[in-house]
Amino acid sequence: MATTASADDKLSRIRSVSDGALDELLSRIRLSLDAETAAVLLLEPGGRELLATASDGTDREARVRLGEGFLGRIAATRQPGVLGSRVGVPLLVDGELLGVLHVSGGVPRQYTEDDVEFLQLAADRVTLAVHARQVQAARAAATALQHSLLPARLPDVPSLDFAARYVPGGLSNFAGDWYDVFPLPNGWLGIVIGDVVGHDLPAAVVMGRLRSALRAYSLETTNPADVLTRLDRKAQHFEPGMMATVLYGTLEPNFDRLNLSSAGHLAPMLARSGGQADFADLTIDPPIGAVRDARRHSVSIELPPGMLVCLYTDGLVERRRKPIDEGLEQLRSTVTARSAEDVCAVAMATLIGDSVPEDDVALLVFRRGDDVGPLEVRRPAVPEALKDIRSAMRRWLSSAEIGGDMAADLVLAAGEACTNAVEHAYGPAGGEVYLRMELNDGEVVITVRDNGRWRSPRGRNRGRGLTLMRECGEVEVDRGDDGTSVIIRRRLEPEATL
Repeated sequence: MATTASADDKLSRIRSVSDGALDELLSRIRLSLDAETAAVLLLEPGGRELLATASDGTDREARVRLGEGFLGRIAATRQPGVLGSRVGVPLLVDGELLGVLHVSGGVPRQYTEDDVEFLQLAADRVTLAVHARQVQAARAAATALQHSLLPARLPDVPSLDFAARYVPGGLSNFAGDWYDVFPLPNGWLGIVIGDVVGHDLPAAVVMGRLRSALRAYSLETTNPADVLTRLDRKAQHFEPGMMATVLYGTLEPNFDRLNLSSAGHLAPMLARSGGQADFADLTIDPPIGAVRDARRHSVSIELPPGMLVCLYTDGLVERRRKPIDEGLEQLRSTVTARSAEDVCAVAMATLIGDSVPEDDVALLVFRRGDDVGPLEVRRPAVPEALKDIRSAMRRWLSSAEIGGDMAADLVLAAGEACTNAVEHAYGPAGGEVYLRMELNDGEVVITVRDNGRWRSPRGRNRGRGLTLMRECGEVEVDRGDDGTSVIIRRRLEPEATL
């Protein structure tokens, strides 16, 4: 009878830890062993310490160095251990140490071999529960990372129409594909699309590092090949073993030329107004991280009014058991020089449809307008926004072929009006500043508006902004309860055009 009771007890114990979340499992383990505490300590990323992650009861050891003390020795030897009223077993995944499962009795007692055997069995279940928790946490972190790294919105650039799509492949919610569009201090525009080899959190983390590094290098040179050379050197040193394809371009302020360099990335699609789409003619250099000291090339592409540029990752056109040329031809048939949003919508519907793509998909499309339309910028009324506003003004003036002293005067005048809105329109609650620039019957008309209540300048030598504005053009100021509007007019002069 004793043997039957012992077998029934074992079966009951095993059933108690057959499934459940981590906290529930620890509670069942503690009750099954009549213990005071059941705890899980996981190996820290550095591999030198165990950190208490979950417990049922009160665990006194929150952090343990590998190889030191009772639990540290269990982790180092990967063998179970018993010490008085304490018993611990390693948590292993494919032979690699994940952590330690530890049980401590409330009163002095001696754990048996059956107890250790049960705890080892329980450790397998705990390992699954810990892994599920880690996957869930990693997915949440990577999803937040992915959302923070993709542009919340594409920039408002006069005479340029932008649209984009991003879809993770398979069952993943995040990956290593990315796209980015950012203004540079000299009025140029940086445009990038990339694809890190791999999936899930590791690929997303590497993607974030490459994105930040590329942005930093773009401040040093407008030559895309030079930027990718520096990015490759950084990746080879700090991210050994990784690989990524990247297509980086710099668009000149007047939008006439797009300078491109490809690190193993597919060539973009170009479509002229009324013409058939075709691939850009550029050299495809080795991917980032693939070859040391790779020689990289840049090409300059003419971008006449109305031209559309389509950048994409291979997940859009590549399918298993089908040649990639088939997908590329399918994309070519959908790309025409119409609105960027329409091109994105049709390309995604044609190549992806309602199915979940096998690989991650990033798509970035922009089109140069046929005419120079008005510039409209709305930004938070903070000093940091003024640089972006001035860069947008310079790009618009360049696209309108307005340069020289006149362009400088207009940027100065509108910049002063925006500065006044930032400094005098709002209190601590803040607000927005709105700028509009347009061509109207041979003159440039600039409107700067806020929705705040005007506050007088503070300090000495202040309040000269209006004087500067009037030296640059005709100025009208309208202050009311619903805000202030400043209108600046300047008639075009023959020598002002580029």
